[in-house]
Amino acid sequence: MVVDTKNIVSMTEANQNFSKVAKMTEEMGQVIIFKNNKPRFLVVDLKTCPCDLEIEDEEKFDRIANKILTEHRGALEKLAKY
Repeated sequence: MVVDTKNIVSMTEANQNFSKVAKMTEEMGQVIIFKNNKPRFLVVDLKTCPCDLEIEDEEKFDRIANKILTEHRGALEKLAKY
C-alpha cells in the first residue's frame, strides 16, 4: 500500500476531530490513523472502496448455498443415494 503523507492523522487528532477525518476520507478516499507513531487504522470511503459490501439478496443466498454444499458435500452425496 502506498501511503500519502497527506492522508495521515494521529489518534489524538482523530479522537478530537473525527469530522475532519471523515471530510478528509471523503476527499481522498482513505485516511490512515497513526497510534504511537505507527499506522493502526484505515478509514475508507465506502463509495470508492472496491469492497463487496453491497450485494443482492439473491447473491447472498447463492453464496450461503455454495458454502453449505461445499462443506457438506460428502453427507449430501450419501443422502442422495437413498
